[in-house]
Amino acid sequence: MMRKSLRDIPGKRKKGDGIDSGSTLRRISPLLTVACLLLLWQWISARELISPILVPPPSAVFQAFIDALADGTLLKHAAVTLEEMFYGLLLGVGIGLVIGYAIAKAPLLENILSPIIVAFQSTPIVAYAPLLVIWFGSGIASKIVTTAVIVFFPTLVNTIVGIRGVSPNLRDMMRSLKAGRWQTFRHLEAPSALPVILAGLKTSTTLAVIGAVVGEFVSQGSGLGYLVTLARNLYDTPLVVVAVLTMTAISLTLYGLVAYVEWRFLAWQRRPRP
Repeated sequence: MMRKSLRDIPGKRKKGDGIDSGSTLRRISPLLTVACLLLLWQWISARELISPILVPPPSAVFQAFIDALADGTLLKHAAVTLEEMFYGLLLGVGIGLVIGYAIAKAPLLENILSPIIVAFQSTPIVAYAPLLVIWFGSGIASKIVTTAVIVFFPTLVNTIVGIRGVSPNLRDMMRSLKAGRWQTFRHLEAPSALPVILAGLKTSTTLAVIGAVVGEFVSQGSGLGYLVTLARNLYDTPLVVVAVLTMTAISLTLYGLVAYVEWRFLAWQRRPRP
């Protein structure tokens, strides 16, 4: 009989067979992408292939970042945008969860509300953002509502899909155990729908930045959207880039937080099956 090597035995692998190196490469690949983009940016600036007015060099952007951070301009406007996003997310996600669950449990409600919801969602946010400013004023309320509107739909759809995706066999089992509505929701519907809902929340967190900034474009006063408009009017391209990169950093941070919550709450999905 031929003896099997360690490579032939399932679950047994030697060190250095590519698993660790592949895992490390996946972890650092985002950093490598950013580094390559920065090198390309620096190369274009050094060669002066594009006018510095259109694409400022990294050194100018870094200096604008330091100046905006030192005088408090960046922190002030970023704090306003974060506040609008936070309350907008709470409002939009909360309403989306409640209405999504109700629609999933009552198909008649879907027939009643779907024309309104789809019509509202199919219209670009910039089209009715001025109406929200007229209705809710030029203060923070209109920006919160704008953010809530744009994050509402992904949460709604994913909640409906998640609740309706619960296995009918598991529902029958809960009925056979004489479980009430709250017990069914807590022990079956919520855990089963959570992966889909969290996937929708990832989308909502990135869209929240768009909602807040669009509201700031329409009704200026403060926030990163206002900072972009102000810098654009002054032809301060480095400051525009600083504001845009700050928005990107906020979006990535929020996305990472939701991904971490997903990793913690869905640990049971990673457990090996017997």
